[in-house]
Amino acid sequence: MHKLIEGYFTLLKVLGIICLITMVVLVFGNVVLRYAFNDSILVSEEVSRWAFVWLTSLGAVILLRERGHMGVDLALRTLPSWGERGCLILSQLLMLACSGLFFWGSWQQVQINWSMPSPVTGWSMGLFYGTGVFFGLSACAIHIYEIARLAMGGEIHRPEIATEIHQ
Repeated sequence: MHKLIEGYFTLLKVLGIICLITMVVLVFGNVVLRYAFNDSILVSEEVSRWAFVWLTSLGAVILLRERGHMGVDLALRTLPSWGERGCLILSQLLMLACSGLFFWGSWQQVQINWSMPSPVTGWSMGLFYGTGVFFGLSACAIHIYEIARLAMGGEIHRPEIATEIHQ
């Protein structure tokens, strides 16, 4: 199971790289074509926008799993172990509720826009709003895992405090 999960997140990282490369190639190629040949790639702006939205969602899921989002734990560190664990479980429950709402709203948007074509490519706008469905489902799964892990006495991950020495 661990290998399957690692493979999934590796796939997400590869898809993020593909989105980034797509954006760079389309935007740079469009700039070169406009200035050098007085021509352009018609779909470049729309596909770049879609790649950016998907890249953002992919990155948010990867960072959520790696606990890479910014957080302030000054008050949390002063609590006893059981209080810290309780606050972390509560915060995961709140994030689960928010992620669930995000999923539900995105799912409704996908249903509403599934038959609507995008202006240039003609792709379904449901795919555009599908980023929210992807993020919502993935985030909910991560939050449920973290709640279960903390409730069963799993390790509390504390980020390292970065200190700089100025010379």
